[in-house]
Amino acid sequence: MENLREMFQIMTRRFGLLDKNCCSVGGMDISIIHSHILYEIDNQHNPSMQQVADALGTDITTFSRQVQSLVKMNLVKKAPLPEDKRVYILSLTTEGKFVATTIDQQMKTYLNKVFSHMNEFEQETVVRSIKLLNEAMAKTSNCCTIPMR
Repeated sequence: MENLREMFQIMTRRFGLLDKNCCSVGGMDISIIHSHILYEIDNQHNPSMQQVADALGTDITTFSRQVQSLVKMNLVKKAPLPEDKRVYILSLTTEGKFVATTIDQQMKTYLNKVFSHMNEFEQETVVRSIKLLNEAMAKTSNCCTIPMR
């Protein structure tokens, strides 16, 4: 069998997931985690901080620091929920929406270029395989949660 870990390592590098910054929008460098946060806020309807942190599989303390830097960059708004001031709702500012949309377009362009090297059958096979892989991963615990002794 092929070395699966090596295949995923190579794919991760080629996809740029190890880069400090994933994209540049209007002279602003956006980190991978910031890109993921902007994506989740843009795709959920007025999510709470906890909902986005859960979707990204990150602890709330680390996530809170990341959100704070996005607030300082004027990309994200954080507002307390009127009925429960302990819960904060996240939304994109106008600039945040522009950045999220630009990153989305950059990713679509990149993926279209990647898929242009495949015929229609290969494209459908890859998409079907990614769906299967995502479903299987959802049923499996995280890889790096091995208890330390």
